[in-house]
Amino acid sequence: MTRTLRLASTAFAALHALAVLAIAVVVPPALAAGSTSATGVSGASGRASPNANRTTGYTEADGLRMLARAHDAAQSLSYSGTYVHQRGPEVRSLRIAHQRTASGVHEKRESLDSPPSETVRRGDRLLTYLPQQRRILIRDHEPGPSFPGLRALDAQRLGAHYRLRWLGDEQVAGRPTSAWALEPRDGLRYGYRFWADKASGLLLRAQTISEKAEVVEQIAFSQLATGPLPASKLNASLREVRGWRTEDVSGRPASPAATAAWRAGWLPPGFEPAGAWVRKLASAGHRGDPEREVLQLLYSDGLAGLSIFIEPWTAERSARPLQLGALNMVGKRHGKFWLTIVGEVPMLAVRQVADAIELTDKAHK
Repeated sequence: MTRTLRLASTAFAALHALAVLAIAVVVPPALAAGSTSATGVSGASGRASPNANRTTGYTEADGLRMLARAHDAAQSLSYSGTYVHQRGPEVRSLRIAHQRTASGVHEKRESLDSPPSETVRRGDRLLTYLPQQRRILIRDHEPGPSFPGLRALDAQRLGAHYRLRWLGDEQVAGRPTSAWALEPRDGLRYGYRFWADKASGLLLRAQTISEKAEVVEQIAFSQLATGPLPASKLNASLREVRGWRTEDVSGRPASPAATAAWRAGWLPPGFEPAGAWVRKLASAGHRGDPEREVLQLLYSDGLAGLSIFIEPWTAERSARPLQLGALNMVGKRHGKFWLTIVGEVPMLAVRQVADAIELTDKAHK
């Protein structure tokens, strides 16, 4: 799930690629784990809002049932197809083959554009092949469900910060769909639109909507077929990989002491800690340079993700703010540390988070 971004700093580019991987920003953005409740959405007052779409006859509970069905369909169905992913100026076409077996999920995703890449999944283990770089990236877990997957949503938590609204019935990839919008209740998060296949329940299109009501990221199937797949469609096509560099980018859980040393003094309302990891990054310098460790603190409001990456400061860092699709990123020096804040939220929110980060452990200063 790495993306190419033209940056002045090669180190910043490497950290951006990790951020894309870590917070799972294949649209729809990281849908953080919650309860699987699909009935009732809490409104701004905390009360249920069953009549949010009175003029259409649909309720927010209907929208939640659609999202829950899409979640289940992505887990239980076998399917193959092609889809297009647009993030800012970048547009990529990809092919997917996904099959549920008794031993777990078997899946392959291939980029149909340059640079070529291929990711093969067996259960929770993912191998990403990057032919031009002669690299293989290994992950022992997926940081979040990739399109068309969705995580379960906590209805009450979701309703505190978003409204669900039915948009209508439309055709996507030649299939009838039901379209719904998730509209933010404040200016500190993005909105989303989802189109789900009426027949299978599978998510066919998703968009991220900025605070300016612009589509900043979208992903959609152009062709889809459901049903069992032959093994040939699920196996890696790259056979000769001798001499390629293999990197494990899974990371490990951060220690409580490392996590407690830092505090986000301000977060957008509803964002809560969602994990802390120590990850190894390839050096931003020459290929032979050693890897470096980065601490990642991850937060979520149950839908969008935000990460703080912490590593030792070096002179080549750039504090220039960057945007790619729904991702906004800011770098900042904090004493002997370099912080990179990456979020699927407006730049205003990312900057406010950056300005409020505190180092609470004096031993680290």
